[in-house]
Amino acid sequence: MHTKYDISKLMDEGRTVYVRPVQRDELPEEMQDQMDGRDTIYAVHRADGERLALVKNRSLAFALARQNDLAPVTVH
Repeated sequence: MHTKYDISKLMDEGRTVYVRPVQRDELPEEMQDQMDGRDTIYAVHRADGERLALVKNRSLAFALARQNDLAPVTVH
């Protein structure tokens, strides 16, 4: 399948947010101190890359997005 498709048709007017894992060493030291022994937390980002939130697990990231009428998707 080599047909071009305009993926912007799938976007829902800026409501899509991206959830991705964040490793401890990617964060500033003062944030690392607040991770309570976790090695990974999850970030919620807008399509333009702006980070909206950091939360302790993937389920919470999805719940937070949905509670704010956003459509979360996973990014690797």
